[in-house]
Amino acid sequence: MASSYDSDGSARRSSPSYSPSKKLTTSNYLRHVESMAKLPSGAGSISHLNAVILGESLASEENDLIFPNVEFSRQALVSSPQKYFEMYKRSIEDPAGFWSDIASEFYWIEKWGKEVYYENLDVREGPVKIEWFKGGVTNICYNCLDRNVEAGLGEKIALYWEGNDPEFDGKLTYNKLLYKVCQLANYLKDVGVKKGDAVVVYLPMLMELPMAMLACARIGAVHSVVFAGFSAEALAQRIVDCKAKVVITCNAVKRGPKVINLKEIVDAALVESAKEGVSIDICLTYENPTAMKRENTKWKEGRDIWWQDVVPRYPATCDVEWVDAEDPLFLLYTSGSTGKPKGVLHTTGGYMVYTATTFKYAFDYKPSDVYWCTADCGWITGHSYVSYGPLLNGATVIIFEGAPNYPDSGRCWDIIDKYKVSIFYTAPTLVRSLMRDGDGYVTKYSRKSLRVLGSVGEPINPSAWRWFFNVVGDSRCPISDTWWQTETGGFMMVPLPGAWPQKPGSTTFPFFGVQPVIVDEKGQEIEGECSGYLCVKSSWPGAFRTLYGDHERYETTYFKPFPGYYFSGDGCSRDKDGYHWLTGRVDDVVNVSGHRIGTAEVESALVSHPHCAEAAVVGVEHEVKGQGIYAFVTLVEGVDYSEELRRTLILTVRKQIGAFAAPDKIHWAPGLPKTRSGKIMRRILRKIASRQLDELGDTSTLADPSVVDKLIALADV
Repeated sequence: MASSYDSDGSARRSSPSYSPSKKLTTSNYLRHVESMAKLPSGAGSISHLNAVILGESLASEENDLIFPNVEFSRQALVSSPQKYFEMYKRSIEDPAGFWSDIASEFYWIEKWGKEVYYENLDVREGPVKIEWFKGGVTNICYNCLDRNVEAGLGEKIALYWEGNDPEFDGKLTYNKLLYKVCQLANYLKDVGVKKGDAVVVYLPMLMELPMAMLACARIGAVHSVVFAGFSAEALAQRIVDCKAKVVITCNAVKRGPKVINLKEIVDAALVESAKEGVSIDICLTYENPTAMKRENTKWKEGRDIWWQDVVPRYPATCDVEWVDAEDPLFLLYTSGSTGKPKGVLHTTGGYMVYTATTFKYAFDYKPSDVYWCTADCGWITGHSYVSYGPLLNGATVIIFEGAPNYPDSGRCWDIIDKYKVSIFYTAPTLVRSLMRDGDGYVTKYSRKSLRVLGSVGEPINPSAWRWFFNVVGDSRCPISDTWWQTETGGFMMVPLPGAWPQKPGSTTFPFFGVQPVIVDEKGQEIEGECSGYLCVKSSWPGAFRTLYGDHERYETTYFKPFPGYYFSGDGCSRDKDGYHWLTGRVDDVVNVSGHRIGTAEVESALVSHPHCAEAAVVGVEHEVKGQGIYAFVTLVEGVDYSEELRRTLILTVRKQIGAFAAPDKIHWAPGLPKTRSGKIMRRILRKIASRQLDELGDTSTLADPSVVDKLIALADV
C-alpha cells in the first residue's frame, strides 16, 4: 500500500516524541504497517483526517486522528511507531528468539528444549497442533506470587476488594495472598485433588475467586471457572464435561439490592450432574456474610463444607507442583447458540508468557499503577486481565463484587477516586450504559489518577469511544481498544498507548507475534483497503490448544473454514492507512440483497443519533432481500417513542452507511437482554425478531429477565 502521509502537509502537528521520518524496509507480512512507514514527527498531511493531541483537544469528528501526549509517549514502554515497528518485525522474523527472551524473565525450574515452538495450523498437513516452550518446567502460581515476594514485593497490595455495598472492602498484600492460596492448596490436596484433576469454581467477584484459581494452579489441578450467573443446568453441563473432583462456591452474593442464592443453584446442578454419572463428594462453600448468613443456607451434611471452618486450619506454605509448559492450566467453556458448550483448553507456559506480556505493553504498565478491570473471572477477560496477567507483573488489582450503577451511576468513578485507579479496563456496553445516565455522574468525581483506559468485549462505536475519551478520561488518556477472544488467551490487536495515533473505534494494529490477515470467501488473502474474514496465520504463545475432549470440533470450527489459518469467526475491515476495524461476528453479518452488512456497523450508526442510547441489530428472514435488518433501540432517558424518531433513525443509517443498510424494523427497547457481565444475548433478540417465542431458551443468566417480556410486549409498537 502506498503511504497516505506526506512529511510537510498542512495538517502537521508537532510531536517531538516521534522519530524523524524514515523509509522503513517492509516485507509482505508487515504490510499492515507499510502505509505508516513514513510517519514523520507529527501526522504529516493526512487526507480527510484531523490530527489532535491528547490533553489538548476533544475527539469530536468521525475522522479524528488522536495523537499521544508528548510526555506520555516519552515515558511509554513503546514510545513511537518506529519502536513498535522494530519490536513487531523481530517478533515475526524471529519468533523463537523474541519469545524466548521474554519467557526467560520468568522462573523455570527447567528450560525448554531447542525447539521453542511447534505448529501445524493446516488440516491438510495432519492434525492441528500448537506447542510453545515444551519441555520447560514451571508453575504459574509460583510466578504470580512467590516470585514477586522474593523480588521484595511482599508488602505491596496485590488485591483490593470493593464490596457490593460501598461500606464493605478489603485488601491483601502479596505475602497474605500467598499465605491464603497455600492454605487452600493444602486443603485441596488433602481431599484428594491431584495434578490434572478438574475443579469447578462457581464464585462471584470475591478475593476467594482468584485465590481458588491460583491454588489449583499451584498443585497442577485444572480449574474451570463458571460465571456465577449461569443456571443450574448450564453449571451441571460443565461439571459433567470436565468430570470435576470438587466444586467451590459461596452461599450467596448481592448484586445491587438483589440477593442471588448461589448455593441453591449449585445444589440443583449437583443433582443434575449425578444423573449424568458425575457425583461430587465435596462442595466447598465460602460464607459471604454480607449477602447471607450460614444459618439461612441449605446444607447437605457430608458433602457441603464451610470454607471458613476448614481452610484456615491448613499450613500457610505449600510445595509447588512443577508442570510442563504444555500441561493444562484451565478450561473455560464458551456457549454457542446451539450445541453443548465448548471447553476451551489453555496450557501453562505459553499462556503465562503471553498474558503477562500483553498486559504489560497494552496498558503501558508501571509498578506504581493501580489497575481495575470490571470483568468477572467467569470469563476469559477475568482470567487473563484480572488474575494472571496483572499478578505476573506484580500489579495492584481491584476486584469489585457489585453492580456498576449501585447505589447510583457514579459508583465506578467513586471507586476510581477511592483507590486512585490509573488503568481502567471495561466493556463498551458499560460505557454506553453510563453514557446514557449523563455526564454529571462522571464529572462530580476527580478521576485525575486515570492514565490509560481500555475497552474489551465488542467493537466500541466511535460515539461511545469519544465519550469515554472526552468525559471519563478528560481527553488525556489513550484508550487500549483490544480485540481478542477466549480462544486467543490474550490481546491480538490493540493500540499500544504512546505508540500509534488512534482512530476512534479502530483496534489499530496487531500485537507482537500476531499475523492477522483478511481473506475473502475463497480463503484468498486480500491486500490494501478491504473487508473480509479475519484470520491469523502462524501461532502465538497464548493460543488455545484444543477443545476439551473434542479435537475434531476444534479443527472443524477454527481451522477447516480456511485451511492454514486460525479463523476467528469475526469480520474485519482494513482502511487505507492499515488500521483494522472489527465489524462483528460473521454470524452477526447480515446479507441483504447480496450486500454483506456488519451488525456492529449499523449499531454504531444508530447510536450516533443523539436520542439513541444503545442499539442491537440482528438479521431476520426477508422474502425479497433474503435477510432484513431488525434493530432493537434503547432511547436516551426522557425521550419518547415516536414515528418521526423512527424515521430519523432509519435516515441516520441510510446517511452513514447507505440505503441498503437501512433497518427494516425499529423495535423500541426499554432495555436489552444482558448477562450480569453486560454481554447482550443476541440469541434471544433473534428469536424475538423472528417471533419464535417458544424457542427463547434459558434466560436465567440475564441480569434482568423481565426485559424479555417487555420486548415481546413492544414487538408491534
